[in-house]
Amino acid sequence: MLCLFDLDGTLIDSEEGIVACVRHAFDRLGVAAPAELRHWIGPPLRHSFAPFLDHDHERVEAAVEYYHERFHTLGWREHSVYPDIEETIIRLKAAGHELAVVTSKPERHARPIVENLPFGKAFSRLYGPDPLSPHSEKATMIAAAIADFGAAREYTAMIGDRHFDIDGAVANGIRGVGVLWGFGDRAELEKAGAHALAKQPLDLVGMLAA
Repeated sequence: MLCLFDLDGTLIDSEEGIVACVRHAFDRLGVAAPAELRHWIGPPLRHSFAPFLDHDHERVEAAVEYYHERFHTLGWREHSVYPDIEETIIRLKAAGHELAVVTSKPERHARPIVENLPFGKAFSRLYGPDPLSPHSEKATMIAAAIADFGAAREYTAMIGDRHFDIDGAVANGIRGVGVLWGFGDRAELEKAGAHALAKQPLDLVGMLAA
């Protein structure tokens, strides 16, 4: 089976780095940052910044650049791997599954993270959107992965913690497996149409064996 993994909230807990970079962007713009920033993890940055910057295109673009400014030097290191994720990935790879990462992070930011994970070599490919795109493009990236691997849709699954991951799976007619240890919740994932929900990482080994 081709198993496509989201990054933030699925493989790694990246809240510390993302929140710090969002605050940095607001500070550089001289704008007070929202008190609650956890829900910023997952959606495209431009989508999240726009309402707080009066949908001013130039300020939104500046905010994204300021975010990337800090992320490039510090933010990409500020994360932790969820418990049992490493064992889960190792077991899936040993079982013969093809593994890839499909993330809303630009590839230039996601690649050093994945390459520095102790299990990073288990992933054959990495898909991230164009950094200038206002969209996460999960559906497009999933379609590209299916084509690159020559995978049958009935033997492909997208695994992630937010509705964006499940939306992308549904759009491509593949299995969408939601995970409950990330930044989304059961209601969000079920509403999006998840085929199954994993309470803990090792649950995925059995779910993806079928």
